[in-house]
Amino acid sequence: MTIRQPPRILSIAGSDSSGGAGIQADIKTITMLGGYAMTAITAITAQNTVGVQGVEAISSAIVAQQIASCIGDIGVDAVKIGMLATPEVIEAVAGALAGIAAPVILDPVMIATSGAVLVGPEAVAALRGTLFPRATLLTPNLPELAHLAGRGLPTHDAMIEAAQELAEATGAAVLAKGGHAGEERVIDVLIIPGEAPLAFDHARIDTRHTHGTGCTLSSAIATLLGQGQTLPEAVRQARQFVYKAIEAAPGYGAGSGPLGHQAVRLP
Repeated sequence: MTIRQPPRILSIAGSDSSGGAGIQADIKTITMLGGYAMTAITAITAQNTVGVQGVEAISSAIVAQQIASCIGDIGVDAVKIGMLATPEVIEAVAGALAGIAAPVILDPVMIATSGAVLVGPEAVAALRGTLFPRATLLTPNLPELAHLAGRGLPTHDAMIEAAQELAEATGAAVLAKGGHAGEERVIDVLIIPGEAPLAFDHARIDTRHTHGTGCTLSSAIATLLGQGQTLPEAVRQARQFVYKAIEAAPGYGAGSGPLGHQAVRLP
């Protein structure tokens, strides 16, 4: 019997000690969807469901070396990028990915759940100048998209307009995530340059256990693209994976609890 090799997915992100988000959520997602997970850790955090208690950054040189070690030996079929807090790390990641043909899914983690801005203007400028144009897909949530647009996005149409502007400016596709809109249905919109907007929606699940949903979604899309899915189909299946993982959340922690990655099986 011939065993099909799993797609090689590289996650470039921070470590979440509680296992709900970041590298840990990415590894779970990639594995459950049939991928082979590799990592380049950008920061180590002490955190749990109620907050972040400590952060230790990893040097840009070691981040770049992790990427080179994975790509140089194992190879890569898709890349997921999470939070990159400094211009030095952003530039190191961009340099390490130069010449790689694999799709890149970039989750621009910029705004904390509390609303606090996590990255400074220099890092945002570095992202715009180096990694956004390199990305296949950007996956900002509503506060992040508003931050990038430099204005409030009070309506669904305003969200679509801002996503189209970002896609035109970068050449990357944009998945604008509407979960923060607070409506009964969660509506995400995929903007592919030169194509009509494509909307995805599902009923909102009334739960506090949503820690790591953005990480899970972006790494799921990367894995499905690595398997050869089209971008719209990868987004559709990845959203389904996240929805089922929220439904299966184990209920751990006193705050925003982790998802139930281990329980999800897609048809």
